[in-house]
Amino acid sequence: MSEVPPGTIVKRHRLATRVWHWVNAVAVIVLLGSGLGISNAHRRLYWGEYGANFDAAWAEVPRFPDWVTIPGYYSLALSRRWHLFFAVVLGFGLLAYMVVSLLNRHFQRKLAIRRGELSRRHIWADFRAHLDFRFHDPEAPDQYNLFQKLSYALVLFVLLPLAILTGMALSPWLNATFPWILDLLGGRQSARSIHFIASGLIALFTVVHLTLVILAGTWNELRSMVTGRWKVPE
Repeated sequence: MSEVPPGTIVKRHRLATRVWHWVNAVAVIVLLGSGLGISNAHRRLYWGEYGANFDAAWAEVPRFPDWVTIPGYYSLALSRRWHLFFAVVLGFGLLAYMVVSLLNRHFQRKLAIRRGELSRRHIWADFRAHLDFRFHDPEAPDQYNLFQKLSYALVLFVLLPLAILTGMALSPWLNATFPWILDLLGGRQSARSIHFIASGLIALFTVVHLTLVILAGTWNELRSMVTGRWKVPE
């Protein structure tokens, strides 16, 4: 294959991917902010079925300032309302995106990892390219690199479903309807701890993702996620 010349406009993201990206971005931001507000109500984390003030906790998270919580002041009731509403948006949005991506073969085209990509030589070359701020393959600029595939697959198929499942386990109504979820997760407090860990990793991914967008070219990356068209950089 020959290299695609810099300045070429390529189609990088389909409509379904772009719509889900922005819906998911809003949902994740609100969920993280409202989740921090909920965390401020009780900052200790436990394993097992039970956990309260005088029980041994495996971790105690810091109190988060009001400017990063939703709402911007302490209100457990409002934080829970924001969290529940956008949890529904996240869950059904993810389900719709996965169905569409299976039908239009987005997962097979974009996230499928080829055997050669897992070779030590390819992984090292991809890593060196990242250090040089080169994030695309000159011969196939519309495709994801290996680290993108691995990170997106981790978020799509592990962290987001895990956050949704543990969130369901923490809902009293869903807990009563599907009690087996708590048994699967090892108890209510275990579900809460796993939910916090998964949410923290999603937050970390978001920070890294935004940093790489800036390094790769903010306007070009934003345009590709709005119009679907991406300009091959130098």
